[in-house]
Order: sequence, then C-alpha cells, then structure tokens
Amino acid sequence: MAQAGKASKSMMTVEQARAAMLAHAVPLDHESIALEDALGRVLARPVSAARDQPPFAVSAMDGYAIRSADAPGVLTVTGESAAGAGFEGVCGKGCAIRISTGAAMPAGADAIVIQEDVQRDGAVLTVPAARSNQHVRPQAGDFSAGAVLLEASRKLDGVAVSLAAAAGAARVDVVRRPRIAILSSGDELAAPGTAPGPWQIFESATFGIAGLACQWGAICERLAVEKDDVEAIAGAAEAGLRDSDLLVVIGGASVGDHDHARPALMKLGLALAVEKVAVRPGKPTWFGKAPDAMVLGLPGNPASALVCAQLFLKPLIRAMLGQSAQPVVRRARLAKSLSANGPREHYLRARWQSDEEGRLTVTAFEDQDSSLISVFAAANALIRLPPNLPAQAAGAPVDMLMLDAP
Repeated sequence: MAQAGKASKSMMTVEQARAAMLAHAVPLDHESIALEDALGRVLARPVSAARDQPPFAVSAMDGYAIRSADAPGVLTVTGESAAGAGFEGVCGKGCAIRISTGAAMPAGADAIVIQEDVQRDGAVLTVPAARSNQHVRPQAGDFSAGAVLLEASRKLDGVAVSLAAAAGAARVDVVRRPRIAILSSGDELAAPGTAPGPWQIFESATFGIAGLACQWGAICERLAVEKDDVEAIAGAAEAGLRDSDLLVVIGGASVGDHDHARPALMKLGLALAVEKVAVRPGKPTWFGKAPDAMVLGLPGNPASALVCAQLFLKPLIRAMLGQSAQPVVRRARLAKSLSANGPREHYLRARWQSDEEGRLTVTAFEDQDSSLISVFAAANALIRLPPNLPAQAAGAPVDMLMLDAP
C-alpha cells in the first residue's frame, strides 16, 4: 500500500480496485439477537433444529384415524385427536378416532380417511378402503433434530425467520451491521427543504448512498454537508471516522481548485490503496485506510456515485457481513445496437426483461449523462462494456450487473 499522501499514480481496473478494497474488509464481530429482531440480518452461525419437525406423525387432513387393515368396513368412533390435544389411548381393532389437520396420529392408527369419504351415524362409522400412511405426515418429514437448516452468511428473510422459529431458535447469532458514515461537501449543495441559493442545487447523493447501504445491510449516518474547505471537511470526517467502520466521502476528489476531500483525509492519516479507477462513470473513485476506519471516495455526480456504489460499496458491505462480495452478473442480448467503447470499462444504465422462454434482453438508455438520477431510477441493470470494445449490433451478448440482486 502507498504511504499516506504518496499514492501510486497508476489507474486501476475495476477488478483490481475492488480487490484492493476488499483486502481491507473483514467480517465484523457477532452478536446474539432475539428472533423477532432478526429480519434482514445476516447469520454468523448456522441454525440447527432442536427436534424433529413434525415431532410426531400427524394428520394431513380432517377426518378419522384408523387401522388400514380394518378398511373398508364399519368402525366405532372411540375418541378424538385435535391439534395440540392428542388422543392418549390406542386405536384398536375396529376403532376410529376423529382427527383434525395437524393433530397427532393416535397409537395403533396408520391411515386417515377424510371426512368427505365416510358415513357416520352417531358412533358408527362406515369407511372405504385405505392404504397405510394415507394422508399421514411422518415424524421428521420436514427436518430431523440436529439438521442444519440455515447456513452462516444467509440473509434472513421472512421465510428464513419462520424456519428458524420452527427449529426452536428464540435467538440467533448474526454479524454486526457495518456502521457507515456518509459525508458530502460542496458550496453548490443545499439541503432538501431549505431555500437554495441562486447557484445551488439540492444535495441528493447522500440520500441515495445511505438508502442503498441500508438496503444492503448497513447502518448509516449522514453527516452534515460541509463547505469546500479542507479544515471543515477534516473536522466532519474525523468525527465520522471515530464512530464508523467505513467513511464514504462523496465528491471533492477531482482535480479542480475546490476539490478538498482527499487532502482533508490526508491530514487525518489516510493511506491510499486506490487513487483512481479506469471506469466510466467514476474515474475519481478512491479508497484508503485511516487509523480508525476505511474510507471510500465516490464521485460527486449523484448517478456516478450510485454506479460506483454498486461496484465498490456493495462488495465492501457484503464482505464485512461475511457474504460473497462478487457482483451478480448475468448474460443478456442487446435489444439495440451500441457504439464502440473507449479505453475505460463503461457501465451503462439499462433495463432488462425476459421473454416467454426466459431469454434475457437488455436495453441501454439513450442518455447516459452521469448527472441524471431520473435515468438511474428507471434502470434495473448496468451493462458492462470492456475497454475498447468494438460496436455491438442488436442481439449481441453482453454482461450486465443486476441492480435488483440481493
């Protein structure tokens, strides 16, 4: 790694830059939380079954539990097994036990005849032929005691939380959420809801980056927008570094006279690992390590920042959560032709769809200006064009980054 203030001048590819960043991202520590608080969290340790599910054979239908050897025939109803209140006796020869769905199978019974197929007159029950295990859910038919049901690194959605509950887990061990501080600077920025000056625009990038980072599993704090001043930015960044695992700095990293973000972080001991990336949009992206936390610098244009968040911030968060940090890439056919690409890897905002046979096609939006947030809001993919790729005709295969991937 370069020493503080002495980063290499070479420009890295996207893959090289991502690898250099991920070299500093390690899984965070664990914490035990109540299951009702676990939605959206990432497991640090597997969840195993405390017992068989179901713990005993149960009826799959409302009807009568019988011995299959007694059917067809006329039987006598001698008891009832309800869900949560099983029949404690034995279903003997010539007997039938009224049973509800999910209720335990009585001892001696091996089949269920559904209530629509029988005739009952008081305690007298006429039943058709039945086979052994008919409409019976066997013990451990779902899972067995000790079985690993949820692996570590699994993000807990509603179904996974339900499975953990069925396993008997009241608490689960999860990875601590990455703490991310987000700082944007610029005299041209005004907070939404305020009256902007004559030369200002509303600040939006921190809202987008914070929203994505939280969606990916982090806890975010948006720091107050600072002016284009090295000391002011350094002060805000110092506070953010103390309380975070990763500080994201938006803007202030180009070569203009008012781009002070990186010099401000250098004052705090930043050691750069990535100075710039051969990517479009997002060449000014940078990354380093300060004494207290990692620092990711994103471009000031909101759409550029959002593209680079997909390329770099998402993998960093996933690595800290102990998940795979590799982007989800799919192959699709171009719906429209594309012109030749330049010397940098290019990510085009696009929209994919599938036909009736499941084949994917993708269409790049006409206007790829890096300042256009509305175009990004309509996109569900980023088409990846390698450096110096020749013009591509409609129907040509391309790689695309899925924006709706977990």
